[in-house]
Amino acid sequence: MSIPARAPHFVRSFERGLAVIRSFDAAHPARTLSEVARACGLPRAAARRLLLTLVDLGYVHGDGRLFRLTPRVLELGYAYLAGLTLPQVAEPHLEHLVVQVKESSSLCVLDGDDIVHIARVPTARIMSAVVTVGTRFPAHVTSVGRVMLAALADAELELRLNRAELRPLTARTLVAPEDLRAELKRVRRQGYALVDQELEEGLRSVGAPVRGRDGAVVAAVNIAVHAGRTSVAAVRRDLLPPLLAAVARIEADLRITDPTGAAATPPVAGPARGAAAPRITDPGPACAPGTGTRRSSSSPRPPAPAG
Repeated sequence: MSIPARAPHFVRSFERGLAVIRSFDAAHPARTLSEVARACGLPRAAARRLLLTLVDLGYVHGDGRLFRLTPRVLELGYAYLAGLTLPQVAEPHLEHLVVQVKESSSLCVLDGDDIVHIARVPTARIMSAVVTVGTRFPAHVTSVGRVMLAALADAELELRLNRAELRPLTARTLVAPEDLRAELKRVRRQGYALVDQELEEGLRSVGAPVRGRDGAVVAAVNIAVHAGRTSVAAVRRDLLPPLLAAVARIEADLRITDPTGAAATPPVAGPARGAAAPRITDPGPACAPGTGTRRSSSSPRPPAPAG
């Protein structure tokens, strides 16, 4: 088979060096010189020079017979990972979550007194609410907003509650400051928020905070459902565990990234390490976002919530 022509700038020795690195994998964590040469289709002498160069640079360790990659090779991928924004890190996990639970999910950040959707994966339904990246809702009536508000220091939380417009959006909306404070204390204690039809009738959602590498809350993820399809008990039983698992995967990725520019505002400060783990059996009042969004279908089926 003929080898495709390369551009004049192409550096074949660099290509061979990368081939040597890629020859190590889970099935072959250690290789001899001959094995590397065969895997890369290189003469032994060329493979030896490349391996010894990688040893000198610290990317490969050799014990005289076997060669292995060192942790330093992670630097080669870190430059890419460090450039990812928070939505880019989270979206694959949101997509997996939506496939798993067959409900819509969003990633949101706190901006002033509102939450802003910075990533969203809708579920496939005949009728769906129109929520796009950039959509804003009052933080105190959404599950994602409540978990981020609950993470604030007490003084900052009081400042926000004192200036918030606590008007009833539905008959279920918490409008008394003391009731909202009590609910946020519950959210802080249990590690998640479940909001039941407070933003829009018929919409429920459960939200959990996303913490960055320093343990501070930087965003929140929710799963939104129609109240006619999913009870509060079913949200806790069936949706909360996969939500928490997805958040844990996002946080694991964030620990090896630096998602600068993930939000228009600084990360939400608040208690990080030492906080109680989410207790998914904790009862208590339901709470989570609806949408107030446009719908476009004449189908009698209930809408997919916006989150």
